[in-house]
Amino acid sequence: MLGSLRSIVQEVNSARDLPAVLRIIVTRVKQTMTTDVCSVYLRNVKKEFVLMATDGLNVEAVGRVMLTKGQGLVGLVAAREEPVNLDQAETHPNFEYFPETGEERYSAFLGVPIIHQRKVMGVLVVQQVKGRTFDEGEEAFLVTMSAQLSGVIAHAEATGALVDIHSDAGPTEAKFMGVAGAPGVAIGRTVVAAPPADLRAVPYRRCDDIEQEVVFFLEALAQVRANVRLLGDELANRVNKEERQLFDAYVGMLDDASLGGEVMDRIRQNISAEYAWSEVILEHVTNFQSMSDPYLRERASDVQDLGGRVLAVLQQSNQKKIVFPENTILIGEELTASMLAEVPAGRLAGIVSVRGSSNSHVAILARSMGIPTVMGAVDLPFTKLDSREMIVDGYHGSVYSDPSRNLLLHYQDIVDEDLQVVRTLESLKDEPCETTDGHLIELWVNTGLAADAVLSLERGAEGVGLYRTEIPFMLRDRFPSEEEQRQVYREQLAAFFPHPVTMRTLDIGGDKALPYFPIEEENPFLGWRGIRVTLDHPEIFLVQVRAMLRASEGLDNLRILLPMISAIPELEIAQMLIMRAYEELVTEGRKITLPPIGVMIEVPSAVYQARELAARSDFLSVGSNDLTQYILAVDRNNTRVADLYRSFHPAVLRALKDVVDASHSQGKPISICGELAGDPTAALLLMAMGYDVLSMSATNLLKVKSVIRRVSLIDAHELMLEVLALPDTESVYATLDDAFKEVGLSRMLKPIVPINR
Repeated sequence: MLGSLRSIVQEVNSARDLPAVLRIIVTRVKQTMTTDVCSVYLRNVKKEFVLMATDGLNVEAVGRVMLTKGQGLVGLVAAREEPVNLDQAETHPNFEYFPETGEERYSAFLGVPIIHQRKVMGVLVVQQVKGRTFDEGEEAFLVTMSAQLSGVIAHAEATGALVDIHSDAGPTEAKFMGVAGAPGVAIGRTVVAAPPADLRAVPYRRCDDIEQEVVFFLEALAQVRANVRLLGDELANRVNKEERQLFDAYVGMLDDASLGGEVMDRIRQNISAEYAWSEVILEHVTNFQSMSDPYLRERASDVQDLGGRVLAVLQQSNQKKIVFPENTILIGEELTASMLAEVPAGRLAGIVSVRGSSNSHVAILARSMGIPTVMGAVDLPFTKLDSREMIVDGYHGSVYSDPSRNLLLHYQDIVDEDLQVVRTLESLKDEPCETTDGHLIELWVNTGLAADAVLSLERGAEGVGLYRTEIPFMLRDRFPSEEEQRQVYREQLAAFFPHPVTMRTLDIGGDKALPYFPIEEENPFLGWRGIRVTLDHPEIFLVQVRAMLRASEGLDNLRILLPMISAIPELEIAQMLIMRAYEELVTEGRKITLPPIGVMIEVPSAVYQARELAARSDFLSVGSNDLTQYILAVDRNNTRVADLYRSFHPAVLRALKDVVDASHSQGKPISICGELAGDPTAALLLMAMGYDVLSMSATNLLKVKSVIRRVSLIDAHELMLEVLALPDTESVYATLDDAFKEVGLSRMLKPIVPINR
């Protein structure tokens, strides 16, 4: 069945729309499993399961047979959310007969739920006249098919392709999950940002004048034909006969009756030329890739190359100035800083990227700009969501397309409250971060861009707890020179002078890659990253340290932080190299003070050796983002396990407390610079644990200060002791929620998302 499965998946991926997908599924599954019937039931807005496609039952029943959850065998599968496998279906107490289907002849029944993001979207069923129990292999095959179908149905629901079975006249509300990139809520209208000539990123748009669009397409086709012929002529004397034939093949493919004919058929269905062309080309690429003949399989790249050439001409010839609405939600597969810059000032309300993580450059930039952002929304059918109303929930990493009126009102309340909170908090900028019983704690910021400094100082930051030095590396197409690094570091040190600036040495690997220094690994988070890379490349490490030290000359507010330390020898080698760079510069006549050198605690081994690491360094700093994912074995950028990434997990909280105790036992200060430090609820616990500095995004600084100024250290300490004794995350959340409500600080918690969405 494995070969059949691959073949079906290929056909499904190349299908144009949902009806075509459903026809392929029921026909091919029936053939592969040699059963008498295969049917698909999909959930409508009334939460009824409607027969939407069948091969074997009466076709007149399609769209007419509807079952609620728990009703009949199909409803039983939906209610149980697991397969139901029966040899004599008619004897089951849940069996319900629908005369219009003609299914009274069938005894054997196997139904599996179609589930997407824990929501039952439908049920896939096979039936057979002869009574028998389907074996484990057959059941596993059907479960696999339902998993393939779930994403397709979710996309169809989001883009309005399921309108036919809904009572509404337009697209229905759909939710997609990603990773929280920058906090806040944005409500606006989408604009798809697509790189030029990318066949997989062409926004779905309809054309206004079909005949004009056909003429426009044919002119572009003629232009590319002429260009290809010219290329062939120019290379005639430089390539052999076989290679010249490739250009003839290109010209033949561009014939009006070939690919052009298919595209024009779709244009006549009111689809733009660019989208119709990309759709046809991608279908042909998929077909070529699925062929068994190696030569034909390799032609897929030729088709894709040709497709890109035509698309570039279409896009260039049809360049229209993009209209950015007042509240623009910019969405795309992989957004860049330049794409953000194209949006006029004041109009960018939210950002959604299909790819990327909370550490991506765009996410870091969005946090510094205060733009609500969701990254890694892998299931979002972004090309088909242009000019649609959307909600971006940057608190929880969720995105809603075509939201209902009730959901809009709920999130508008959150937006209004956020604005009110910001206005109220602005008066605290110059106030000390001090508890009601006189305990002071310093609030620093995490930075990575020059623009961060302005906002940070406006919010009253007292220092930089984490300067991400990899950002200047990510913005170039090569390693920056020592002098280029020095200039960038000097700007940061001077901007915050006399406050301390903690610069983390180059931390690449994991989900932070340099285009000119690729690291390809099966398990990057457990691989070559952080200090492991720079110790293996001392030439990179020494240049960076020299640049930092030179930048600090005359300011002396530099602190150096070493990432991903997992053992004592790594710290000692790094210290030796730093000392070497320092002595070189002193020998050169530089008047430089050796800065404090700290260790980042972000792997479990460092937690258990925190005492020894503190004894050998000047300070410790906890990176709670990585520490949480390593303790819980959860990739924090993987939306499929996002609900398991719990910063308030008892194991994480106890580790955080142990590290503080270990650091203070050696008389060394300790800070925390992960996202947890910027969470007002966590800030109280961290202060009570004994952290000397909380370092966070500048956008969270005043919220944290407001909370700390409203409580006493004694009360915070009692709350911490209560929380550390709790057995699970849910209990921790409930306890913190009650505590915040009691002192009137519930608005400082993450906004509550409506349940059952």
